[in-house]
Amino acid sequence: MAVWLKKGADAEAVKSADRQVRDTVEQLLADIEQRGDTAVRELSVRFDKLERDDYRLSDAEIQACLDQLSQRDLDDIQFAQTQVRNFAQHQRDSMKDIEVETLPGVVLGHKNVPVAAAGCYVPGGKYPLLASAHMSVITAKVAGVPRVITCAPPYQGKPAPAIVAAQHLAGADAIYCLGGIQAIGAMAIGTASISAVDMLVGPGNAFVAEAKRQLFGRVGIDLFAGPTETLVIADETVDGELCATDLLGQAEHGPDSPAILLTTSEALARDTLAEVERLLKILPTAEIARRAWETYGQVIVAESDAEMVSIADEIASEHVQVMTRDPNYFLDNMRNYGALFLGARTNVAYGDKVIGTNHTLPTKRAARYTGGLWVGKFLKTCTYQRVLTDEASTLVGEYCSRLCALEGFAGHGEQANVRVRRYGHKDVPYGGAAR
Repeated sequence: MAVWLKKGADAEAVKSADRQVRDTVEQLLADIEQRGDTAVRELSVRFDKLERDDYRLSDAEIQACLDQLSQRDLDDIQFAQTQVRNFAQHQRDSMKDIEVETLPGVVLGHKNVPVAAAGCYVPGGKYPLLASAHMSVITAKVAGVPRVITCAPPYQGKPAPAIVAAQHLAGADAIYCLGGIQAIGAMAIGTASISAVDMLVGPGNAFVAEAKRQLFGRVGIDLFAGPTETLVIADETVDGELCATDLLGQAEHGPDSPAILLTTSEALARDTLAEVERLLKILPTAEIARRAWETYGQVIVAESDAEMVSIADEIASEHVQVMTRDPNYFLDNMRNYGALFLGARTNVAYGDKVIGTNHTLPTKRAARYTGGLWVGKFLKTCTYQRVLTDEASTLVGEYCSRLCALEGFAGHGEQANVRVRRYGHKDVPYGGAAR
């Protein structure tokens, strides 16, 4: 039976979406719908301290941002984007349109059709998280979305050069310097200057997440995202420094980011606790990471790999770093996770920044029913049918007629009956059923 050497806050304390956030978002989205660009501008001034006549960046502004980066910076961004694009293309290639003849003269098929327009949110108020541009814009473009726009908040009072470069190099068709609720609302609802999109993607703070939740249905979204989560599964084959580094590396995202160690080694658990304290004395982002660790950090000692799988599936963490004697055991047996990082040679930061898998992943146990952002999120799998012969239409029509009669749907039944009469030359009474 597992033992908790450290527990996080109780369920009541970890609730992230309170009534105040919901009410605030609801009011501001209604204001954007009513007053459009005027409301967006007022909110940008209020929250981001940025006022512009047009929040879309001009070609000259984009080039100025590119010019502020070194060639090494640009090369690094392009390397990461190549990895993301390559994996996304392999994913797209795995999705095939199909057409099959299921009965003589009956042809069924489906096509994978990209949405017409996507809006990508790139968080950047606290840190310029340029990687989110790769993950959203490139994935949408590989899926075939013809219009992809991006919004990112200003960083230190102006567009963040690295984010703008990443958005541009990824292929964004329009780049806006807008953050928060106003960005999400403008993209989903539309204004005089920003045409509405069909789908919203990208991570953000609690207000961004709530805005996406309230707009879901009006537009599609990638997923309901909460604070970054990490679960490190480890045994005695690794040491406390490695585990503590991987835990704190994600805890620095924010003071509400859960970081959990799950292990079969009590010695490793205690070594990790000590290493966390040591690293928090030298980590530049320790102020945030410590708050997250103290409030949401957990250390769990299990009796076996099987018990670790059971606990991990219950947690259903966004990121799961596996550093054990046999990492493939967890790949073969775990069901609930956003992404797996198998072996000590890889880590969550690789996935977040450069290796090629998408870093927009399910949180708050949503990994029980969904994966993360990928090309398939931007595609609609739409079916079609053809009936090529009179005989096929008659055969299907007779079955359809009788099944509609079972349900009492006379109008549906007549859609079948009229074809049985015309193509099968059979006598079916109006409102009746084929024999």
